[in-house]
Amino acid sequence: MKAARFYGKEDIRIEEIAEPELRPGTVKIAPAFNGICGSDLHLFHNGPLGLPTADAPHPLSGETLPVVLGHEFSGVVEAIGEGVEGLAVGDSVVVEPLMVDDTCPACKAGKYNLCAQMGFIGIAGGGGGLSEHIVVEQRWVHPIGDLPLDQAALIEPLAVSLHAVKHAGAVAGQTAVVGGAGPIGLLVAAVLKAKGVRTIVSEVSDARRAKAVSAGVADIVVDPSTEDLEAVVAAHTGGAGADLAFDAAGVAPVVHQLLKVLAAGGRLEVVAIHTKPIDLNLTGELIMGDRVIGGSIGYANDHVEAIALARSGKVNLAPFITSRILVDDIIEQGYHRLIANKDNEVKILVSMR
Repeated sequence: MKAARFYGKEDIRIEEIAEPELRPGTVKIAPAFNGICGSDLHLFHNGPLGLPTADAPHPLSGETLPVVLGHEFSGVVEAIGEGVEGLAVGDSVVVEPLMVDDTCPACKAGKYNLCAQMGFIGIAGGGGGLSEHIVVEQRWVHPIGDLPLDQAALIEPLAVSLHAVKHAGAVAGQTAVVGGAGPIGLLVAAVLKAKGVRTIVSEVSDARRAKAVSAGVADIVVDPSTEDLEAVVAAHTGGAGADLAFDAAGVAPVVHQLLKVLAAGGRLEVVAIHTKPIDLNLTGELIMGDRVIGGSIGYANDHVEAIALARSGKVNLAPFITSRILVDDIIEQGYHRLIANKDNEVKILVSMR
């Protein structure tokens, strides 16, 4: 079968590989659409995120490079293994693309997104969405009903965003500021709106602010390079400040801006991955405001609710699909375009045919 395999930095090859074998307790899926995310860009431009490498296997998949890519994907069930219940051939599904050990303290506590050995299908082995077929354990396969398969490819990043909003304790009637309107920032804003939270999106890119407005996920948009974000938030909160803020940008200036706009006792939830340390004035920025900083990573038991949000129409995923390409064009029309045209692209979907 045809698959896109990652060999290392700037080395992705479209190859013919062996078909995966159906096993008891597993489901064989024909991937339909696969989204490209920041982790994929990092792999392509910078090389492996950790294990596996060409010499060292991932502890759970047992695979070394090359591995099949693709972890944000939807598809259709082709076959079901012995012991699988609740799924049928022809069902539309998404995959929660995790590998966990089920033995570490985090897994035993139900926080499997924090597994000590965690890996991602489509990054650490186990097949991937950029292939004609994949076999996955039933526990990770979620039916999506009549949700269109292209929109369903965004369920994985939607689950990331939903987890962050839940982790922050957001409730209806609050005001939240989202710093950064890339894919995760936009989806965080979408979840906040779905939960009845007034949402202010802060973003320097004209195109990304426009997307936040046209997608209906922002009540207010602010360009922090030309507007006083703190003054705008104060004006819309009676001077109190925001209850919550979400860092979806991953850069120090945004963190400082968001801490400044928080109300007394407010919470900053960091969703973005930071590649550099940040210096904080803990007394002035945190302690004197009785504020909280939290961090959110991935998802655990969030896919079912994410699917329900999309199927109900409370979150409309269609506006965030900005391009569709074939796997043969993934380097030039996928990875390169997301860098060169990052302000106008939200989610590029890749299909095998």
